[in-house]
Amino acid sequence: MVRVNKQRLGGWLPSKPELLRKWVTKFLSKPVADPSDYVPPIQELQNLVANTPSLQLTTQAMFTEAYIYDPDNPTGAPAVTSWPQFLGLLNNIMTTSPEFIVDNDGKAQGLVGFPINALLDWPMGTTSGYSTFSSDLFNRQFQKVLKYWGQFLTTEKSRYVLAHGEPDADPPSIAWLSKSAKEQMVAVACQPSQDSSACLNKKFEEIFQVPDPQDPYYLGFNSWDQFFIREFKPGLRPVGSASVVNACESAPLQYKSNVQLSDLFWLKGQPYSLENMLNFDPLATQFAGGLVYQAFLSALSYHRWHSPVDGVIVKAFVVNGSYYLENRYEGVYSSEPDPSAPNASQPFITSVATRAVIFIDACERGIGLMAFVAVGMAEVSSCEITVRVGDNVKRGDQLGMFHFGGSTHCLVFQPSVSLNFQVSVTDQPNLDATNVAVKSNLATLA
Repeated sequence: MVRVNKQRLGGWLPSKPELLRKWVTKFLSKPVADPSDYVPPIQELQNLVANTPSLQLTTQAMFTEAYIYDPDNPTGAPAVTSWPQFLGLLNNIMTTSPEFIVDNDGKAQGLVGFPINALLDWPMGTTSGYSTFSSDLFNRQFQKVLKYWGQFLTTEKSRYVLAHGEPDADPPSIAWLSKSAKEQMVAVACQPSQDSSACLNKKFEEIFQVPDPQDPYYLGFNSWDQFFIREFKPGLRPVGSASVVNACESAPLQYKSNVQLSDLFWLKGQPYSLENMLNFDPLATQFAGGLVYQAFLSALSYHRWHSPVDGVIVKAFVVNGSYYLENRYEGVYSSEPDPSAPNASQPFITSVATRAVIFIDACERGIGLMAFVAVGMAEVSSCEITVRVGDNVKRGDQLGMFHFGGSTHCLVFQPSVSLNFQVSVTDQPNLDATNVAVKSNLATLA
């Protein structure tokens, strides 16, 4: 079986396997609570699995399969070998915030923005993992666990990582508001800039709105979540003049035409299936044979969504989907198994993951009805819609946001729409793309 060093798209986990190995080692060394002291949603998850024979079988089997595949774990990390062990570690995550990881020289290397994903990195790619995470019964209970963690990330206790790191740990971590971390966030924000040198000379506080610039530790942010959904300074992302502007600060992944209303999205090629993506809404039929543009958000990017067109909100709803389901052809049984399989599964997850769907009737008749789909990935699945049916929106108006992260989004157009893109797009996934500024020109009518 061939292994390749594929990148972890978006930077949600460290790209270097040895860093992830060290992080998991550090996490495994921490004491875990007795099962009787688990937080309520984890106790409920434990009880659900114990009382559901099929889940009892697959939850343990996914760890066994991953261990048999490679006793040392393909990431090089110590394997989490059992469901009970995972539950204890999951309980620890409920009171921790994402860390900003650096190497021993202090150079920023990434973060563990998906700590649960880090523990499930290979079990979720097994056959039993696929069975477990495709269970709606399991997902609805796991949703309660993620909501519990999400609530912690909105509290003052969660902001400790903004001001404090563990420089002596292995791997070391730094504060999110340290000089080095802020420089990397500025660098990501400057990717779309035509004058990158001038942009890179700006301070973090000159690019992003901060509640209290005089606060030397937290800049006034009262929680991890408030920091993560930070906004740009007014005027920093002006609205373009094109018919369609960029809905998110994101990198183009791919563009597909003649998309089928119903397709076998779980296959190796990961075609889009419009009915599944749009949750079998009656409006989905209008997009049969249409166009899908998909782009991904990095961990250090801006995470709010904005209207790509002028128009009226026709429908807006959140679909409660899966959280750790990935395309099985990207998992441990692939000819080229990929530790970033959830990222490589981005077209697939548009049909199965938790997502927000917003239909907009564009004022420009050459566009007409279109759909914006914000897709959550792994524990980053808290999609908040901030518009209502009947709202009139202008290009660049806020539609909603991902809390504590985000992953990917799609724009869906009817087959009658013909677009000329102002950014580089391809019909094959482009994992090397860099961010296009939110609200900037994306496409004009052909």
